[in-house]
Amino acid sequence: MAWSKTKQQLESFICDGLKGRVEYRSTAYKYAPDKSGKCYITVDKKEVFAMSEAKSVVTWYKLEQEVKKDSSIQVEVTEDEIQGIRKELGDTIPTDRLEVIAKNRRQSEVAKQIMTSQTALSKSDFYQAANTFLSSSIDNCMNGNDIILNILALVDRRVGKKRLRDLRCRIQMKHPIVQYFYQLRCEVEGI
Repeated sequence: MAWSKTKQQLESFICDGLKGRVEYRSTAYKYAPDKSGKCYITVDKKEVFAMSEAKSVVTWYKLEQEVKKDSSIQVEVTEDEIQGIRKELGDTIPTDRLEVIAKNRRQSEVAKQIMTSQTALSKSDFYQAANTFLSSSIDNCMNGNDIILNILALVDRRVGKKRLRDLRCRIQMKHPIVQYFYQLRCEVEGI
């Protein structure tokens, strides 16, 4: 789906009190070598949360290399994962090589999870979360650990005062940017 259509759908879910105040933006640089850009969320025309492709790719690669070099991070690979890779790549690859491939994939996943927890999110993470938000229930988005989904759910018009009150304790355990959007929404609702 094109960004303009996704943006239009996302902004149609914003509650009345935040319409025009919260905006989702995406930039792309046509003449840049990697054509990267960034996605960001603005509140009252000020950027409060940004996700940049160029920065996160480098960060992810560095973090992945650190995870691979760090002997204290033990990554276990199951037999099912090895068999899945065997199915994917064929029977010609020796089992020990399949284990290496599975371990490398798992280490990449660990690096991505660490990076996400540190909020070094990319433009593609925002697009993926936006599409997930548009096709998921509001409860799944609210209760998950994905920062972007939490933000999108908090500004959603389908979340009422009662649900916001019920979230008070759980929000304290979320990322600070999620807490910021919770406070913003509570202010608008008069809670």
